[in-house]
Amino acid sequence: MNEINSIADVIVSLDKIVQESIQTQSRAGYFAALYKRMTKAVSEGIAAGQFEDGKRMEQLDIAFAKRYLEAFEAFQNKKECSASWQCALSGCGNRSLIVLQHLILGINTHINLDLAIAAATIAPGQSIHALENDFNRINLVIASLVDDVQHCLEEVWFPMRWLNRIATKPEEAVLNFSIGTARKTAWANAVSLANMDAHRQQAQIKTMDLMVHTVGNAVIHPGFWPQLLLRLIRVMEYEDVARTIRLIDTTVV
Repeated sequence: MNEINSIADVIVSLDKIVQESIQTQSRAGYFAALYKRMTKAVSEGIAAGQFEDGKRMEQLDIAFAKRYLEAFEAFQNKKECSASWQCALSGCGNRSLIVLQHLILGINTHINLDLAIAAATIAPGQSIHALENDFNRINLVIASLVDDVQHCLEEVWFPMRWLNRIATKPEEAVLNFSIGTARKTAWANAVSLANMDAHRQQAQIKTMDLMVHTVGNAVIHPGFWPQLLLRLIRVMEYEDVARTIRLIDTTVV
C-alpha cells in the first residue's frame, strides 16, 4: 500500500482500486468508487469549514481509510484480514449479488467495524467526546450522496425508477439505514473502545468483528422471499461491471 499522509493520498489509493477494478471487471470497484466519492465529500467539507476541527477530521479520515486499504491489500495477497472484511471482499466474486448488496457489504464492514476503531485511535480516553459533533457531521456529508447513488442504481436497474413512484424509496431507505444507523452504533462503540486498555480493546474488536460478519452473511443470504426478489433484480442489471463502476464513480449521472 502506498504511504498515506493526507486525504489526497487516500483518494489516489482509492482511485487506483477503482481503475484496476474497471480494467479487470471486478465488483470490488463498486464500494471503492462509492468510498472515493465519500472521501471527496469529506475533503470538500473540511475545506469549506464544515467541521469544528478540520485537521482532526483529516486524521480520522486517514485512519479510517487505512483500515479498508490494508484489508483490501491483505485480501488481494491472500493474507489474513478481519472476518468481516473477508466476508465482504469474498462477496465481490459472487455474481449472484446485486449492486446494492455489494455496496452494503462494504458499508456495513467499514462503518460498523472500522469507524469506531479509527475514532478511538485518534481520540483516546476522554478526548473522544470532543469528536462527537464532527463525527455526527459526517452523516450530513454522506447523506448528500444518497440521491446520487440512487440515480446510479436507477441506471443499473431501470425498473427502480418505476419502483420509486409506488414506494417510499426503498433502496434509499436501505442506504440510509446502513450509513445513518450504523454510524450511531459506531459512535457508541468508539466511546467504549476509547476508554479501554489495549487488551480489552482487542477483545472488544474481535466481538465487533464477529457481529459485523454475521450482518454481512445476512446481506448475502437474506432469506427465501427476499432472495427471490433480489434474483429478479439481478437478472435486470447490466452485466458490464466497468460501466456500473463508472456510474457510481461519476459525480453527476
